[in-house]
Amino acid sequence: MSFLRFAAIAMPARRALLAGAGRATLSAGAVLMLAGGGAAILPRGAAAATKEDDIRILNTAIAAEHEAVAAYGVGAKSGLLKKPTLALAVQFQGHHKQHIDALAKAVRAMGGTPAEAKAKYDFPTAGLKKEADVLRFAAQLEKGAVSAYLGAVPLFLDRNLSKAAASILGDEAMHWAILRQAVGENPVPAAFVD
Repeated sequence: MSFLRFAAIAMPARRALLAGAGRATLSAGAVLMLAGGGAAILPRGAAAATKEDDIRILNTAIAAEHEAVAAYGVGAKSGLLKKPTLALAVQFQGHHKQHIDALAKAVRAMGGTPAEAKAKYDFPTAGLKKEADVLRFAAQLEKGAVSAYLGAVPLFLDRNLSKAAASILGDEAMHWAILRQAVGENPVPAAFVD
């Protein structure tokens, strides 16, 4: 399946999700790698030169999305989230699962093998004592996801992949804003994201 066809299938579903109300967790390493700062993808500032480079970037994003799904799972099981907040966390986790599905389809369509989730992730759960702690942690990770996708968008050789990454970036930014608002912080603290 071509990515154009894949995007045509995936985008209406994403629009429906975005019209409704994920990435909660990018480790520092995943943020750097997705943003292009990690040697595992490309040299800093370099754009993808091959389909294999695009697959590596996508797989880094998939790995980070798996981490987000796991982090929202930890938050949901923590017992610290009140019912409406828990429902939102589960919804965001669902967004990240859909990101994985869409990115994995693109990787397979390009002849690659999608990244798998790790058996275990190391989250700073000892510092999560109340609902606001969980929400602030998730907000920081969503902010990292926004920055990472922002860094990845210009790297793709296939510009349709850039469009898909930008669409996911928008979803991550909404997650970040909603989480900031939930803890009483300015949901949009600046005119630009870096």
